[in-house]
Amino acid sequence: MKKKGVAVAVFFAVILLASTATFAFNSNPKKTDDVSITGTPMDNFPDEQREKFCETGDAKSSAYVTEFKIPTKCTQPLAITTDDNGMVWFGQTNTGKMARFDPQSKQFAEFDNPGWPKQGRSMFWGIAYFDGDIWYTDDAYNSIWQFSTSEKTYQRTNYPTVEDSLPHHLKIQNNKLIVNDFYESKISVLDIVETGQNGTYVNIPSPIPGSFTSSFDTDSQGNIWYTNWILKQGGALVKFDYNEFLEFIASPQMTNSTAAQFSDVFDLPPTLGTPIGLSVDGSDNIWMADTSSSSFFKFDSQSETFTRYVTSDPNPSVYGNATGLIRSPTSGPYWTQIDNGKLIFNEQLANAIGVFDIATESLVEYSVPSKNPNWSDCGNMDECGIAQVFGFVSSGDKIWFTEWVENNIGVVDTTKALPFDVQVSNTDVALAKGGSAEIQMQITPNENTEAAISHKNTSQFSDISVTIPYTQVDLTASNPQTIPVSINVSDFALPGTYKVLLSAKTPDVTVSKFVTVTIE
Repeated sequence: MKKKGVAVAVFFAVILLASTATFAFNSNPKKTDDVSITGTPMDNFPDEQREKFCETGDAKSSAYVTEFKIPTKCTQPLAITTDDNGMVWFGQTNTGKMARFDPQSKQFAEFDNPGWPKQGRSMFWGIAYFDGDIWYTDDAYNSIWQFSTSEKTYQRTNYPTVEDSLPHHLKIQNNKLIVNDFYESKISVLDIVETGQNGTYVNIPSPIPGSFTSSFDTDSQGNIWYTNWILKQGGALVKFDYNEFLEFIASPQMTNSTAAQFSDVFDLPPTLGTPIGLSVDGSDNIWMADTSSSSFFKFDSQSETFTRYVTSDPNPSVYGNATGLIRSPTSGPYWTQIDNGKLIFNEQLANAIGVFDIATESLVEYSVPSKNPNWSDCGNMDECGIAQVFGFVSSGDKIWFTEWVENNIGVVDTTKALPFDVQVSNTDVALAKGGSAEIQMQITPNENTEAAISHKNTSQFSDISVTIPYTQVDLTASNPQTIPVSINVSDFALPGTYKVLLSAKTPDVTVSKFVTVTIE
């Protein structure tokens, strides 16, 4: 097997199947070559694998999420974006096509790529719209494609690759296309005006040889921030001064250089194991998603400190646990986007979309209705599994996303009133070792409903414990409830700043508030 094939297997085993037990559940020991010819993209899979990779049912909806079934069977939608006219565009793993969805007419259109090999398949991880064109990455053929939304034509660009490249995420800024090569440990910057064989590009190598290079973003000064990491060995957050680098290479006195001359490197915290998504907010703070856990992190570029946050636990209907082997289910935050002061991320293993308000430190997690039981420990459970929500884009008050194994696209309507509001009496608590504090969790319902109450925190070694007397509450509209919360610090707690997450959950949505706990 080629190096890339091995790496893909490792990547999916660790990223897609982050639970220690899930890889065994998802393997398919019985192989068959039986293929019923349907004349659809389903023919790329043996009969026994079609439910796992194509779909298990109709599109579904909730009070906050609406799904739409793609008419063509088994397209495996992945990267998704919107254009200036509000049209939704997405790439299809199993057809090689770019597709369009009109939110007004609710109609789909799919556009054949004449240069695509028959039965070819590729993961289109990255996508961006710019000036009438869709740009997207092509994993299988180590390419970047340009699709004209007016002419409906495709052009394959001159991306600097080798056999084991994996062009992953991309952004377009100032006529420059920036893309990370996940396996080749580099960031590439291409001039999108020159896309042919004579196109120009600059490669920014990794300061950690042999590492993965994950997603990236730029700050207000034009610096490129990205992560380098080695599986189970740690990694670094890198700040690359791209403007200074350009001045250097344009200088007639230019000599041999290394990325280290233009890079500031910050060691990632040990609790950040698999950084995939990365975004820079309006204050130049760096936000990263840890795909193999339930955590996301902020790096303060001024104080050069990391802060860890957590999501709520996935709903049991998502991971199932029919075997009883899953002790610590994870949500798997994946890609990130900053939009209007919010950090948005897909919780791939929790089948949810998270929206974190950076200013108020409130978190809303919207559950995706469709589920595929073949990707979780579901056994014979009904309504269990994940739809593999890999791609999303925030556009105004809507968040569009794709469901890779359910052949749907969906949309979260963030204007819909939540069932309740969650606040706390004190958002900052300072405690000495062995200390405790009492605060109140205040839930103001907007409708009659029930809510499950839960909590999590970011301390290690059980340094912080939280006690809440209720696990379930009945809520009546316009009748606020106050719930006592006890926060306790152990006698041997490590000093530092931690986050406590207090949550109220329904099957469709989870509303949470963070409390900052400083152990002195």
